[in-house]
Amino acid sequence: MATSILPGKGALSAALLSATVVLVPALVGSLATFGNLAPWYASLNKPVFTPPNWVFGPVWSTLYGLMALAFWRVLTRDADSMLARPAVFWFLIQMALNALWSVAFFGLHSPSAGLAVIALMIIAIVLTVISFRRIDRLAGLLLLPYLAWVCFASALNAAVWLLNR
Repeated sequence: MATSILPGKGALSAALLSATVVLVPALVGSLATFGNLAPWYASLNKPVFTPPNWVFGPVWSTLYGLMALAFWRVLTRDADSMLARPAVFWFLIQMALNALWSVAFFGLHSPSAGLAVIALMIIAIVLTVISFRRIDRLAGLLLLPYLAWVCFASALNAAVWLLNR
């Protein structure tokens, strides 16, 4: 039986939930990152394809907005619980891994731990895209730029790890 993922709740409740689920990991990531940009990150050997630091803020702001919109779309669609539960589960898992990556890489100063986390994150994002697409095609598509960026970030993470072993 298809029912709303948030029974009895409206679009506003879904928007608040979506924003909260995305903003909390974004805040955790920011806190772990900003305090470690200098001197630690600045002192690392980085590959030639490393973007300037100012690029990361606008990119992540855009990606977090797309994630929140995708999650909102899934939460406001009528969906069978056999589709809805995995979609919500994988989204929450990949968001937790998103926050954990910043803590591992920047907070713990560990590119190797970051690499382990980002590998799991890519798997979780792929499973999220697949499960979202089953409920709402656009929601799945909205996560593709995020997946592409995290794949790029994993190459950057791997290069930093290799250059600083």
